Amino acid sequence: MHRSVLLLVCVFCYGFASGQLFQALNYPQKEFRNPLDIPISLAANFGELRVNHYHMGLDIRTAHRENLPVHAAADGYIYRIKIEPFGFGQAIYIRHTNGYVSLYAHLNAFYPALANWVKQKQYELQRWAVSLDLPPGLLSVKKGDLIAYSGNMGGSQGPHLHFEIRTYPDDSNLNPMLFGLPIADNTPPVFRSLSVYDRNRSFYEQSPSFIPVRGAAGNYVLGLPVLILKTPNPGFGISGFDTQSGSNNPNGIFQGIIYDNEEAISGFRMDQISYNDTRGINAHIDYPTRERGGPYYQLLFRMPGYNNSIYREVKPGGYLHLEDGSLHLIRIELKDAYGNISKLEFKVRYEPAEDSHAIYAGKLFYPGMLDGLEAPNAAFYLGQTCLYDSVHLNYAELSTVEKDLVSAIHNFGNSQVPLADTMTVRLKLASPVNQKDHVLMMWSDREDFEVKKPQWMGDWATASFRNFGNFALILDTLPPVIRVPGVVENANLKRSSRIAVVVTDNYKKLKSFRATLDGKWLLFTNDKAKAFIYHFDEHCKPGKHELKIFTEDEAGNSSSSVVHFTR
Repeated sequence: MHRSVLLLVCVFCYGFASGQLFQALNYPQKEFRNPLDIPISLAANFGELRVNHYHMGLDIRTAHRENLPVHAAADGYIYRIKIEPFGFGQAIYIRHTNGYVSLYAHLNAFYPALANWVKQKQYELQRWAVSLDLPPGLLSVKKGDLIAYSGNMGGSQGPHLHFEIRTYPDDSNLNPMLFGLPIADNTPPVFRSLSVYDRNRSFYEQSPSFIPVRGAAGNYVLGLPVLILKTPNPGFGISGFDTQSGSNNPNGIFQGIIYDNEEAISGFRMDQISYNDTRGINAHIDYPTRERGGPYYQLLFRMPGYNNSIYREVKPGGYLHLEDGSLHLIRIELKDAYGNISKLEFKVRYEPAEDSHAIYAGKLFYPGMLDGLEAPNAAFYLGQTCLYDSVHLNYAELSTVEKDLVSAIHNFGNSQVPLADTMTVRLKLASPVNQKDHVLMMWSDREDFEVKKPQWMGDWATASFRNFGNFALILDTLPPVIRVPGVVENANLKRSSRIAVVVTDNYKKLKSFRATLDGKWLLFTNDKAKAFIYHFDEHCKPGKHELKIFTEDEAGNSSSSVVHFTR
């Protein structure tokens, strides 16, 4: 039996093996080719767990090298180009004749015709970071055509190619491993440990139990004859990973289902996720445990506020009901995209215990409610999509004499509780400020911080943030600092290949950067925001030149610098 036919049979079997949870999957097989000329070896797969997002494609290894040829995976036309300092870095989007879209990211360079077109547009727009839509037919490609060279740009931490397949026009990401790409995989997922929660309580106001798992080669057990639980409505999570044949790289798990006495209850599947919903990972994992430095635990039940989730439930809520006090046989099945299965089986029984629930301080907030907390000098408003589960949120105003602060520090919420959407924060100035247009609102949590330019209504500033923690108003009057390392005034740069400009800011947020050469805008790249770099090209002719640099930070402070050189 051909591999493509076998894979299609396995894909269809998901719908039957999973009972009522998941519908059968039916994607075209082998219409997309390997975008590289070397065998596919994965550094990450679709749905792998990352900070605040699922991994939305395949990270294909490039043998620790850059500038490998990247090919169109199928016939179509290039319809979008994106260039940014983080994220994808340099990326190509191809719309295909089969109705799908493929994406190729972290590229070092585009193929010549595309590179020339992009550069022309950057000079027209006078921007390096761009998102450009191309008309149909302008740059058509055939399956296997050279489109770019692999690299390490943007949010990449090492040379590789990020590859995605999406739907069109709704732009939802699909698991590329369901399309018959030549990826060898006959190894089942691995269980590491089990976590247990009380679903009668707030997820964020309890201490879960963690239980080691024993086994190998697809069969796992607990080291207990019977797991005794003190709640009739438990929820379970699993710590584990998947691998590819010939690789020990820990990849993400495609599917997990929990059964009670052979009846499917609930489960998740990583087959289709939108970037609009990728932050939902924080409701799929035990977020507090991960924030404390623990491993990822993937929940086998859906949290109340996880909308557009990866979960399916046989009955609303997906509860395990153990009220009868009898033994229940629990089975958890993990599957990868090629149908390899691992099973964990154990017995549980509910034994009532005296209620010892702790009392939590603060106001109680619920998912789906529009609510807020107002204090004399601060206010916090949570929308209907902000919370994944109910939780008490406490508030405190902290006095301080720290430099640059023009308000008190206001602590709201708990950093181990994730926000699904932005909340609105309003803070009042402690006293009148002459340079209010240079005031920023700052969120901080331990060593992390973020600043935003607020909107004003009298002495009240308003901004939106996606984390709980400390909030304050700061007066920023320090301009960015510009340096041009290795270049002195009237330098001779005939043997140089580039000019690098380093800009630093006290709050690490630049609003703009602009450079001109002899009065004309000049293209500087800014990969990973480490430095602004101009590579000498036709825009710098032999002779004497004047380079002017202007930059502005989030608070509106600006700096400029002028350098003369000979080329």
